[in-house]
Amino acid sequence: MAEWTEKLPQAARDYFEGNRLDEVECVIADLPGIARGKAVPATKFAKQDYFHLPDSIFYQTITGGWGEAAGDDGFIERDMILKPDLSTASAAPWTGDWTLQVIHDAYDRDGEPIPFSPRNVLKRVVQLYHDKGWKPVVAPEMEFFLVAPNVDPAQGIKPMMGRSGRPAAARQAYSMTAVDEFGPVIDDIYDFAEHQGFEIDGITQEGGAGQLEINLRHGNPVKLADEVFYFKRLIREAALRHNCFATFMAKPIADEPGSAMHIHHSITDIETGQNIFSGPQGGETDAFYNFIAGLQNHLPAGLAVMAPYVNSYRRYVKDHAAPINLEWARDNRTTGIRVPLSGPESRRIENRIAGMDCNPYLGIAVSLACGYLGLVNQERPRRQFYGDAYDGDGDIPQVMGEALDLFDQAEALHEVLGPEFARVYSIVKRAEYEEFLQVISPWEREHLLLNV
Repeated sequence: MAEWTEKLPQAARDYFEGNRLDEVECVIADLPGIARGKAVPATKFAKQDYFHLPDSIFYQTITGGWGEAAGDDGFIERDMILKPDLSTASAAPWTGDWTLQVIHDAYDRDGEPIPFSPRNVLKRVVQLYHDKGWKPVVAPEMEFFLVAPNVDPAQGIKPMMGRSGRPAAARQAYSMTAVDEFGPVIDDIYDFAEHQGFEIDGITQEGGAGQLEINLRHGNPVKLADEVFYFKRLIREAALRHNCFATFMAKPIADEPGSAMHIHHSITDIETGQNIFSGPQGGETDAFYNFIAGLQNHLPAGLAVMAPYVNSYRRYVKDHAAPINLEWARDNRTTGIRVPLSGPESRRIENRIAGMDCNPYLGIAVSLACGYLGLVNQERPRRQFYGDAYDGDGDIPQVMGEALDLFDQAEALHEVLGPEFARVYSIVKRAEYEEFLQVISPWEREHLLLNV
């Protein structure tokens, strides 16, 4: 085995043990979370310390267009230096040969991290916590739909056919029978995850037709974001093997619940290893309330990152298992901020706002950034909410344009995430929003064509 392969995670070494490694996919997540990069023969990867890609990959919109991300010196496509993080090496078990994926980090020619690379944004936020003596811990939950193949965007998305030959049914949350309908796909998800060394905490049927949820074990934010990034590809590949699509759209099917990426947070003291949300006697600390306040006060400005597309805002509908406000409560799934039942050591705060369509690095980074601002500014939350939060008024932006306006004004949030990231992100997202506004929808043609 080559010297460099000795540095790989055990799961990666186990995957191709006894076989010749053919190819390495050198990847990095762009702003939407799409894997960009190139595939190289394993023998070439062993000889290279880095490779180049233009920084323009971070200016590209979801439709393949370009944001006008020019600075004072104009729009220059500079080459970035991409260096592998071998700890992220993971199998690509759906390929026809023995292939590994390796996530890379982006640097400029002076060796400084590219500030608008999503993984670097998350690393920046985590480092701010470390500078305070804190270690953030997160646990993401991933919701997604398995749907029938859709090759005509003019047609609505339909649930996939289960093994019974009937379309997946809605309103069957936590049904084991419903999970069994997708058994072959789930088997491949488990197999791929095992080959990649990922630990799934559980798979459940959610309330939508063909909607599933995968929970991941809590841990380091960067490592968990890497796993979500990998999982999206893994799940799509498993679905394609069984003639269906996996979609992470926030709201793929009208009148069905949307898909969220709920994020659980706790913070430990680096020196003592204690959860700073719990005091010596097990009670809730000032830090616990400060973090909640940070989410309440700064998430409206961060929503443009956690709900990054026009479709994202269709998810925030009353009584459809998505929050409409930033109330907080204990064990109450109608609020945007939930405190799950737990003992003092595992006390955590759940952000239920983020959509599954967000870039996992950026969604986690923004959520942690909001909590960080609450901690360092010692902010205080509103009173705990009791009852059904859907009965109250919404207090989060309802459209993409409004969310972007709030994001652009959030200087404190920009300082945590990085001002250059905030600048580039806003430019790209405004380009996407303006492109969407040029599209005339079927609803407009149906109801306005002859009636107004």
